[in-house]
Parts: sequence; structure tokens; C-alpha cells
Amino acid sequence: MIDLTARNPQVTPEELTADLKPSARFRNVRFENYRPNPDFPSQEEARASLQAFLQGAQVRPGGFRLFRRSARPEGRGLYLDGGFGVGKTHLLASTYHAAQGKRALMGFQDLMHLIGALGMNRAVETFRTHDLLLIDEFELDDPGNTHMANTFLGQLMPGGTGVVATSNTEPGALGQGRFNASDFQRQIQGIASRFETRRVDGPDYRQRGTTPAQPLTPDEFRAWLARQPEATLAVLPHRNLNRHLLDVHPSRFARMLAGVEALAVTDLAPMPDQNIALRFVHFVDKLYDFGLRAAFTGAPLGSLFSETYRHGAYAKKYSRCLSRLSELLREAREG
Repeated sequence: MIDLTARNPQVTPEELTADLKPSARFRNVRFENYRPNPDFPSQEEARASLQAFLQGAQVRPGGFRLFRRSARPEGRGLYLDGGFGVGKTHLLASTYHAAQGKRALMGFQDLMHLIGALGMNRAVETFRTHDLLLIDEFELDDPGNTHMANTFLGQLMPGGTGVVATSNTEPGALGQGRFNASDFQRQIQGIASRFETRRVDGPDYRQRGTTPAQPLTPDEFRAWLARQPEATLAVLPHRNLNRHLLDVHPSRFARMLAGVEALAVTDLAPMPDQNIALRFVHFVDKLYDFGLRAAFTGAPLGSLFSETYRHGAYAKKYSRCLSRLSELLREAREG
């Protein structure tokens, strides 16, 4: 059995940029297997917009090019704005698979960690050779990443790199409720001006026709454990996980989970400390993206985050986390 609490891996800047592609859960998604909700035409329109975006994409010499000029025009931007569970990440990963040329996909927080590790100049140089950069869950949490995002896009996109981003927030409203965004409107508007926005409406597909799943019962948990190969299994109490996550930088979560195929978190309990809660949210995002088999026991999901947090500045992060936990639990019950 794997002991996650014994792992605090170090990650070099080169390792952070080595494998920027769709994670295991989205390895096989394509435009063709995206299932738009017929009650919300904006979902099909988003798929069509991304396919049209790719048709006009600039690709560097050595591949197919729609532009036969040595100097590339400024990179274009497309921004999918919509709630969680409407398929934005599916569409973003489908764009990666359908695109030609050099491209990279990562979450917005991963991009911020990468810029912090490399430094702004080196980060821009790293992606200047890319034709397309795909950024999932774009959000401005504080003045620091507002400045970093504006500077990064402002230096990168004029060189010809296109950017597709997804978010739960319209670009002009980024940062609202998290910090005094009015003081940074010039930078926020600078970011927004680089994108054409497409709204993606609809309910959370993970909850269509179902009630939210709850942690496994003792009998369900024992049955789940019996199905897992011990060599690739990690099991730890929720309190131990939270304590460990405070000591591991989020940029290292992926490396910490290397070789883990199944993970169980026992004795879930409410998290009154928002710093702990947000680390847990980011960790669940990684579990979900990697497609790991996961099981949870303990308190009901609705009790994990206080009402103050669930309706505060990071409400969308918590809602997405609860949605993903619910799906992971349904998968655990199904086998």
C-alpha cells in the first residue's frame, strides 16, 4: 500500500512543462463524443465555435498552415464562460486532440504555479513556440495572479500563440468578490479584450436525473477495498490528508499521486479553515482529472464546507468540488 503522507516530491521547472496534455479522464474525449444538452443550444454552439476557431488557427512552419507568411499575426483568443458540469473541460480537451501544431493544456492554477517557478520571462519564452495554449478554469483569485495573467498573455499572444480558456466567470467580471477588483479594472479589461467570449449554459451534467451521491457506507467501503490492487492503493484519514496537503505545494500534487491508481479518504469531516478547504478542493480536482478510482467515507458532502464559504468568493470552486466528489462516489459504487 502507498503512504501518501511519506511523499513530498520536489518538481523541477522542466518537469512542470513536460506533459501538458489532457489527463487520463479526458484522454479519449473528442468533439464527436461530446453530448450537448438539446435544451441548451449554446452547448452545441460552443462546440461549433471551437471547431471554427481551429479552422482559422495559425500553425508554425513544418505543419499545415492556413497563413502562408513567415510573420504570424497576433494569436486569437476564445473564452468559454459557463457553470460547472456543462462540458467545458471536455470541449477544451477535444480542442487539444483536434488541433494541429504545438499545443499545451493545463489548469489556470497550474499555469500560475508554473510562472512562479520559471519566472515570467522564461515562462513566456517556453510557450512562445506553441501554436495553441489551452487553459482550464481561468479565474483571478487575487491581485498577484491578475497581474501575472495580464502580463503573460500580453507578452505571449502578440507573438502568434492562440489561447482558448474556460471559466465559470465572464472575463470582464473576473476577480469580483475575491479582492478589490475595481482597483485592477485596467488589467482585467486587458485580459478580457484578448478573447472572444462564448457562453455555455445548462445544468451540471453530473447531476442529471440523479441525486447527489454521499460517502460510502462501511459495507460499500469494504467491498470497494476488496476490488483494489494493494500495490497501487493509498488509504488515509481525512485529517491526515489535510495536514499533509498544507506541507505540499499544489504544483506537486500530480507527482505525489504518481503510481497511485486508487485512493480512499476515510472519516470525511467539515473543514472550518478555508486554507485547508481550498487545498482539499485542488486535490480533488487532481483526483478527478487523473481518473483515479476514489472512495470516501464519513460526513455527508453537504457538511464539508461551511455555508459562508459555499456562498462566498470561492463558491464556484466548492460547488465544482462537491459535484466531482459526487461523481467519484457514484463511480466507486458502480465498480
